[in-house]
Amino acid sequence: MPKPNNNYDVLVVGSGNAALVSALSARQAGATVAIFEAAPSSHFGGNSRFSSGIFRIPHLGLHSVIPLLHESSQKQVDCCRMAAYSKDDYESDMLRTSCGQCDREQLAVMLSNAFDTAMWMKGLGVQWQLPLGKFFDHAKIMEENGGFVDLPPWDTIMAVQGGAGLMDNLRSAVNKMDIPICYSSPVCGLITEGDTVTGITVRGRTSTLEFSGQVILACGGFEASPRLRRQYLGEGWDLTSLRGSRYNTGVMMEKAVDVGAGVAGHFGGCHATPHDLNAPKMLNPEDGDTMSRYSFPYSVMVNTDGRRFMDEGENHFSLTYAKAGGTIASQPQATAFQVFDQKTLHLLEPRYKLACPIQDDTLHGLAEKMGVNAQVFCETIRAYNAAIPTTSIQDFSPFSLDGLSTDTALPVPKSNWALPIDKGPFVAYGVTCGITFTYGGLATDSAARVLNHEGLPMPGLWAVGEISGGFFAFNYPGGTGLTKGAVFGRLAGTAAAERAKGLPKRDIGNQLMSFFGRGWLW
Repeated sequence: MPKPNNNYDVLVVGSGNAALVSALSARQAGATVAIFEAAPSSHFGGNSRFSSGIFRIPHLGLHSVIPLLHESSQKQVDCCRMAAYSKDDYESDMLRTSCGQCDREQLAVMLSNAFDTAMWMKGLGVQWQLPLGKFFDHAKIMEENGGFVDLPPWDTIMAVQGGAGLMDNLRSAVNKMDIPICYSSPVCGLITEGDTVTGITVRGRTSTLEFSGQVILACGGFEASPRLRRQYLGEGWDLTSLRGSRYNTGVMMEKAVDVGAGVAGHFGGCHATPHDLNAPKMLNPEDGDTMSRYSFPYSVMVNTDGRRFMDEGENHFSLTYAKAGGTIASQPQATAFQVFDQKTLHLLEPRYKLACPIQDDTLHGLAEKMGVNAQVFCETIRAYNAAIPTTSIQDFSPFSLDGLSTDTALPVPKSNWALPIDKGPFVAYGVTCGITFTYGGLATDSAARVLNHEGLPMPGLWAVGEISGGFFAFNYPGGTGLTKGAVFGRLAGTAAAERAKGLPKRDIGNQLMSFFGRGWLW
């Protein structure tokens, strides 16, 4: 184990995907780098560890994606088909989900660099596969589809073993490059000279130390802070279940604002998903990405009053799941039930096998077991079934927008995949809202530089990943967050290394050794 006795040009705050990509990029550019993480090593990986590990990137079709894949994925390729997903398609999804609030310049940078960044990550040791079987039981789909699976082109690639696998791969790359990771070392402030950031302060158990260097903030949003959730997201959000890291508390966002950083984005919005009703309020790393319940487009979703409250089939789940949680949060007791019949159970994603289904041969009996108003629920289903197109069974197409809609017959329509709920036994899954990350954050430019209140870059400071705002609003296209974090993390790491080359060196190795002692981890 090498001793930390050299200078560190770049200081990275956080240990998720964006953070480690930043550190690796800076190291490749010739900088010495240290990573500071508030969490203990057992909670390494930030929100990325709880993710599916899916990267949404533009591509020309399956043939163009194959070079990204790990050699173990060949069997997947042989049974899959995937259409192209162009930059224009991606841009359209981003602008639609954000209602036009996405920073156009930053979006263009991400779209131009996404594929190359994924290839670069493969070179660092990240193992990519197709997301076969993540959201559907592929064996059942192959049986019904002539031996092939038509993969959604937007869910392009996925790290082997999901978010946990992604972070294990990146940490291995960090270790190979001798980049130290300081766990249980919360950064608590920025050192500044005017608008220029010259370093960080780190809070230990018995002392606080200062470290000089270029600073890259990659420590997440404020979703783990009940105080900030209540302040920015509104009533009830302080009680929401947390789907990601408990260490993403927004401390460094606030500290950056205190020294002059500007803010950007939708502070009243967040990525919040349908989350298992029985999940703990805070997940542990071993829970990983197991509590999400995304097959709701094939369901009728009701609240505890027995009433529908959202268009379950508005679009593909990857374009609606991140706002569905917020809609559930606004319901009584922040609770809902996804109700399926036997016609669509084969379409449930594999994660439902880890849930506790509620089942009954009758709708009335199901309502009683769910604890909802049985009379209202049965009338809800009766009215819904009556509004279904007569051609629904033969026209149902689970993997495309099939247009099977209740149209204007109901106060809340179902725009696609409207099948009657009439074939028992009936099955329901209880869900609540699980918040993943927040949309508002620090103002940055298209090079990930943090901007001050007047819109000018703050020399020596970058922000990447969920701590930067202005990219997402209202909703979210699945798989974009990891892509954004990696693209801008790579750019920030290189830029920080280049800036450090022109500055005088300062030996802080002795400080590091005395501060962390045996707690220094690699």
